[in-house]
Amino acid sequence: MRIAYLVSAYPAVSHTFIRREIEAIRRRGAEVSTFSVRRADPSGLNLESDLREAERTRSILPVGPFTLGHDHILALASRPIAYLRTFARSRRHRLPGMRGWLWAWFHFAEAIRLARLLASANVSHLHVHFANNGSTLGLLAASYLGLRWSMTLHGRADFSYPAVALLPDKMRRARFVACVSHFGRASALSYADPGVSDDKLFVVRCGLDGRALTPTSESPKTIPRTRTRILSVGRLSLEKAQVGLLEAFAKLLREGIDAELEIVGEGVERARLEERIAELELEDRCRLAGALPETEVFERIQSADIFALSSLVEGLPVSLMEAMALGIPVVAPRLAGIPELVEDGETGLLFHPADWSGLAGCLRRLTEDASLRSLLVVKAREKVAQEFDIDLSVEALWLRFVEEEDRDLRSREMKSRRP
Repeated sequence: MRIAYLVSAYPAVSHTFIRREIEAIRRRGAEVSTFSVRRADPSGLNLESDLREAERTRSILPVGPFTLGHDHILALASRPIAYLRTFARSRRHRLPGMRGWLWAWFHFAEAIRLARLLASANVSHLHVHFANNGSTLGLLAASYLGLRWSMTLHGRADFSYPAVALLPDKMRRARFVACVSHFGRASALSYADPGVSDDKLFVVRCGLDGRALTPTSESPKTIPRTRTRILSVGRLSLEKAQVGLLEAFAKLLREGIDAELEIVGEGVERARLEERIAELELEDRCRLAGALPETEVFERIQSADIFALSSLVEGLPVSLMEAMALGIPVVAPRLAGIPELVEDGETGLLFHPADWSGLAGCLRRLTEDASLRSLLVVKAREKVAQEFDIDLSVEALWLRFVEEEDRDLRSREMKSRRP
């Protein structure tokens, strides 16, 4: 089986879960060719596995005008009807307004480029992650080639404008749609056309490589130090709400808890966070570590006592899975797909989104209750091992790939038998 994966940016530090999925599909015997809308910047990659993926991944952009023109001339000459049909589809599958009309030209131009790359790789199925411009290119390229295609939906961006405006058409035309959570699947079904059957959408968890995430000790995480170390990992952005985490942390200190906070990640909110840290006089207790390589992030998680997320919007954060797999008790907001991973009082603690007093209360409970920490850690590791190990979670996706391959083979056999 020859499968192509398309991502808007691949490989990327924030897309390691896609690399794990691809590796698991390859272990099942499939040939997987990887494509990226834009070429990855090797300087931003730290893992050898990501660097290897960057070398073997073919990118659509950047592309010179002569190469692009050559691709279109060959595409028109070899399959004129398909070329014109795909052009017409690009006119329909677009956002309204002048901007949408203009971008449809770019998408058509890039989709034909992608189609030429896919044809040279001789793939039988295209799978796309995220309902963004990459999935638009995938839909159009598959239309030109007569290639079956599918996609995976993740979180808020897939169900927000502009992506959500074109999502119903994508779901209708895709062979199947994988969703990383039951919450995401329900959200997708709420936008699906009436003719889209429920079984077309199914859940495929983002998985972890359990072999790479083994705690340094088999015993549950304890807090041997006087000062509790709290860690949070995520890009510094409004939806991650690290400002709220600072408010909760400051409240924790005012209540007499001896703790320190480290936030790993980079983003546009750094200046605002630095300003708030100064206002709350947390300079000696709070550190913004910036972006770190994956291996170093794992080291920071294992050295922490509590892992906390303060997000206002999420899908199903992989960082939570990683902390749970590494034996660190977690605190997270009760939103989107998170309760499917973090069961309150069982595998972690949950608080209502934007309830910073509630977040502070959860942090205090974990700091003061050693038996609760031990209970949460044991059950959290069991939960991740049973539902979120990549070789288990990818099975449903693999079976759909096989099912579609078999269906097409039977169809071709029936056509070949016709007089």
